[in-house]
Amino acid sequence: MLESITHIGKSEIPVLGINTGRLGFLATISKEDTEKALQNLLEGAYTLDKRAVLKLVSNKDIFGPLNFGLNDFSLMKKDSSAMITIHTYIDGEFLNSYWADGIIVATPTGSTGYSLSCGGPLIFPRSGNFVITPVSPHNLTVRPIVVSDSSEITFQVEGRSKRFLVSLDSRMSSVDSTIKLVVKKADFKVHLVQLESNQYFKTLRQKLNWGLDIRN
Repeated sequence: MLESITHIGKSEIPVLGINTGRLGFLATISKEDTEKALQNLLEGAYTLDKRAVLKLVSNKDIFGPLNFGLNDFSLMKKDSSAMITIHTYIDGEFLNSYWADGIIVATPTGSTGYSLSCGGPLIFPRSGNFVITPVSPHNLTVRPIVVSDSSEITFQVEGRSKRFLVSLDSRMSSVDSTIKLVVKKADFKVHLVQLESNQYFKTLRQKLNWGLDIRN
């Protein structure tokens, strides 16, 4: 799914996800239901779920025209086991200097991915937010924070190593300490085909096994 988004880009061509893997928050249609899903598609029994996309702007060309992500942006340590310091600003106002293994900015779509595994919250797709989630922060009082997706989030990083790892969804690149990074909302959205039988809250219940209890 994430790879397909890089080919579609700003064209906003709708995407229908068929789950050939395991969890599949984006690809909600099972292989067994593919034929039925395509029939519903032909009959117009679907809606378009418009998902926000984040965009990375930097003082160096990192990903070329593919400087956007549906799920998340992350900035991580690379060549050393020592933690890094990530100075973070929201719309130019200082937020915090994170002493951690890294940091994640996730869209609502990406809130069920890497951010969730690092303790971040689930965010409803139409909530208009980003979540900033530290990865293994040294200070345990530092928690994820939800901000408006109209915000511009700026990062400057330093550490013992002079090389760091930047990622956008499944794409990665190595950068140095002179990099300046800004994450903001892109000017286009990803249109996911949502069949009437597969709604967001139903997907959460199924994928996360909510409500299942051996006592019931």
